[in-house]
Amino acid sequence: MNVRGIAAAVVSVVALGLAACSGGGDEAGKDRAAPTELRLAIGGESEDGYDPTLGWGRYGSPLFQSTLLRLDTDLKLANDLATDYKVSADGLTWTVTVRRDAVFSDGKPVTARDVAYTFLTAKKQPGLTDVSALANATAVDDTTVEFTLERPQSTFAYRLATLGIVPQHAHGADYAQRPVGSGPFTMVQWDKGQQLIVARNEKYYGQKPAFARVVFVFTDEDGTLAAARAGQVDIAAVPSTLAGTDVPGMKLTPVDSIDNRGMSFPYVPDQGRRTDKGNPIGNNVTSDKAIRQAINLAANRTAMVDGVLRGHGSPATGPVDGAPWYEPRSAITDNKPDEAKAVLEAAGWTDADGDGVREKGGTKATFTVLYPAEDTLRQGLAVALADQVAPIGVRIEAKGATWEQIEQRMHADSVLFGWGSHDPSEMYNLYNSRQAGVGYFNAGFYANPAVDQHLDAAMSSTDQDAANAAWRAAQLDAQGNGFTAAADAAWAWLVNLDHTYYVDTCLNVGKPQTEPHGHGWPITAGITAWTWAC
Repeated sequence: MNVRGIAAAVVSVVALGLAACSGGGDEAGKDRAAPTELRLAIGGESEDGYDPTLGWGRYGSPLFQSTLLRLDTDLKLANDLATDYKVSADGLTWTVTVRRDAVFSDGKPVTARDVAYTFLTAKKQPGLTDVSALANATAVDDTTVEFTLERPQSTFAYRLATLGIVPQHAHGADYAQRPVGSGPFTMVQWDKGQQLIVARNEKYYGQKPAFARVVFVFTDEDGTLAAARAGQVDIAAVPSTLAGTDVPGMKLTPVDSIDNRGMSFPYVPDQGRRTDKGNPIGNNVTSDKAIRQAINLAANRTAMVDGVLRGHGSPATGPVDGAPWYEPRSAITDNKPDEAKAVLEAAGWTDADGDGVREKGGTKATFTVLYPAEDTLRQGLAVALADQVAPIGVRIEAKGATWEQIEQRMHADSVLFGWGSHDPSEMYNLYNSRQAGVGYFNAGFYANPAVDQHLDAAMSSTDQDAANAAWRAAQLDAQGNGFTAAADAAWAWLVNLDHTYYVDTCLNVGKPQTEPHGHGWPITAGITAWTWAC
């Protein structure tokens, strides 16, 4: 338990005289007055501070800042600071109109100059917000900004939805510690490692939050659950392994996510190739399509959800299940060990010596899958998959490792990765041949010219519907090409996680947005609509 975090929570509640705002049973809750403050233990403290140009807000609401566009609960683009945007026929010029009624929390108006400054600054920063395609941003007038791209990029729309706008006049060296923005909240106090206190931004142009203050309490997993049991928080984010506990006065609220776990396959054979850093590339087992297909068929994803995730998730069919750019035809029926065996037999993988492991041309059907040693969930998935494929004659060694060790081996061994983004360009990064070996992208060196063509078409499209059609074709097209299990089986995607929260029975959080990979505060995307129901 994080004792310091819990102590800070208790002290803060007492000091503010707001202990009655949290906890209590269902019956008691019916008579509780609506609080002016919420207390949230949902992780997500940003060690680098709260500067969007350095990546803050990429995986959830930037809270202090506004974005030009936003994603609604169906992950469709909608206006926010922008009232309109247009894309030129060649896809290189994006013209955005900024609303006139937005002001920063210091009272100064939000202008197109601030927007241009934000994007140009983000391009220079080593942050997580990728605006590398941006050539220039210019304020045409107070409410019109023109973005010029170096190359067409349909996913630039998602940069408009994730990059919070900062004020040029107040973006100094200490901005990340004391952010100024036009979002629904302002920062009051940040006690690093303990809590962050924010207040309602009364100058916010949109729907104002029902709560005057929100306190984010930073605790570890056990400390978070303890705070929930003690009635000290209104929302507590817990892993699925802790989500079976009964917490008086709180309801377990699972939220759908696109946060997935899957196993990469080295796609090319071992021919002695190495990266610039000297790391090996290729694997003579996983480079065989029959092996990859058989593993996808034999995997019992439902059992993984029930066992490893304690029911808090869903079987994964690919990296973007349920997103607007998902291709449902790419899904396969898993837990088919007999079909898996047939695929292996047809490809020449047989168990001639009777040791339970198939071989082909003197190569045994055995390989290693690595997972971060401290991640018990990924360990559980890796071990479960190894057990499930053993009866078809494939042996997987599940092995915990440091990220440094994984980086050295991820092009030659399989890796149990976690991905999941509101931005479809993640598919491009994971499967385009030009991304092979770029950081953690396309670790297996997957390459298919037809898939590259679809991914390039999706990325360069000037129309979002056309882009989504191309993203779907990259998963599985009419000719049977695709990176998913139904075609090349470049990965074995296993599960989509539910993000599990204990929520005060009196707090109505509405319909949460489908959440991305677990960083930031994604549940706060709808915080302005939260209400007290008692």
